[in-house]
Amino acid sequence: MRRILIIDDEEKIRTLLARIIAYEGFEVLKAADFNTAWKELEQNDIDVVFCDVKLPDGNGVEMVKKIKAQYPLLEIILLTAYGNIPDGVQAIKNGAFDYITKGNDNNKIIPLLNRALEKVDLAKRVQHLEKQLGDKHSFDKIIGHSKPIQNAIELARRVADSDTTVLLTGETGTGKEVFAQAIHQASQRNKQNFVAINCSAVSKELLESEMFGHKAGAFTGATKDQKGFFEEANHGTIFLDEVGEMALDLQAKLLRVLETGEIIRVGESKPTKVNVRIITATNRDLQKEIEEGHFREDLFYRISVFQIQLPPLRERVVDIEPLTQHFLHLFASKTNKKISSVSNEFIEALKLHRWKGNIRELKNVIERSVILCDGELAVEHLPIELQKTSNPEQKGKILSAFELASAEKLHIQKVLNYSNGNKTKTAELLNIALTTLYRKISEYGLE
Repeated sequence: MRRILIIDDEEKIRTLLARIIAYEGFEVLKAADFNTAWKELEQNDIDVVFCDVKLPDGNGVEMVKKIKAQYPLLEIILLTAYGNIPDGVQAIKNGAFDYITKGNDNNKIIPLLNRALEKVDLAKRVQHLEKQLGDKHSFDKIIGHSKPIQNAIELARRVADSDTTVLLTGETGTGKEVFAQAIHQASQRNKQNFVAINCSAVSKELLESEMFGHKAGAFTGATKDQKGFFEEANHGTIFLDEVGEMALDLQAKLLRVLETGEIIRVGESKPTKVNVRIITATNRDLQKEIEEGHFREDLFYRISVFQIQLPPLRERVVDIEPLTQHFLHLFASKTNKKISSVSNEFIEALKLHRWKGNIRELKNVIERSVILCDGELAVEHLPIELQKTSNPEQKGKILSAFELASAEKLHIQKVLNYSNGNKTKTAELLNIALTTLYRKISEYGLE
């Protein structure tokens, strides 16, 4: 039941208002002064407050600010014995929903109350959605217990609350945008926009306009002024994915933004101030790009104040099973499939794969497997290239020389994955010389 609090030092007014409001099915609480009212606010979930302007222990117009500071979702309607426009204006500025005259506006009370409750409901829905969004993009939602991913998460947590530029590096599909969103969500900017742009997905000619905006007439088709992503992200975070694909002339303009905090729209000469935290990402070796003249060294040092390397999936094999379970639940729900279980052979085949596309590739494989499955996820639901890593029919059979070589190759690959690619450790686990391991890796094309 919705709770309404009436604060008024006149008992007759409190009783009259309580009857009008309670008749509509609301629970009504009453207080004769602000101190009593504050106790009611602390002990009950109040939706709307009707508050007299003049109380024995304070002024209602000023109390609006205090109540809203502590209970921002609650709405306040001020009451006065006589109309006072300056008080009404100040009350609205302080956060009051409305301001009415006692006695003269009794017929307006319920319609006004219902409008206030609509605003309360909307604010609560927005808060709930923001919480869901925050939960979705929090560091706790990043799946993985392996040391490499936990190290990356720890670094990201440490830098999140600052405004330092962050460079996320790693292969395609390792989750760089997921990390960027988590950093934004854990920062002081989380109430503002997070804007992502893939620099490789927009043509060189359009990227500058997309980033900085343009003035009407700046180029063919520019019929009106247009904000860019930097202005959309003002006071928030902008994520520039695949920054290594950016053209050199545009790199110079990005460097200017980092140095001055100003952008210049295409077709304009006047700069516009922006307050944006910049997170960038790349799957390229930017040091090599600098040596080859494809990336500005001064820009690299500005965007790489804090670097975080995201590990490829093959270096965090222990995370494959929980990631698989996550994607399994996701796609089973989307496709209304009932997956009873996942076979051990299915998981083992996933662990033996090299995952050049990393988590994105795993996600696609699980989606395909769920579509094909009607019960237990098994090796036959995997793409052909993954099925080759597991052949249950060979169990118990005498292996030919070719089959022994195939089994040896798979076993070496499995141990390499287990050791996160550490060849010295792999050789120790296999109980072979390091030179022998290198020869086998070259022979089987495991690099």
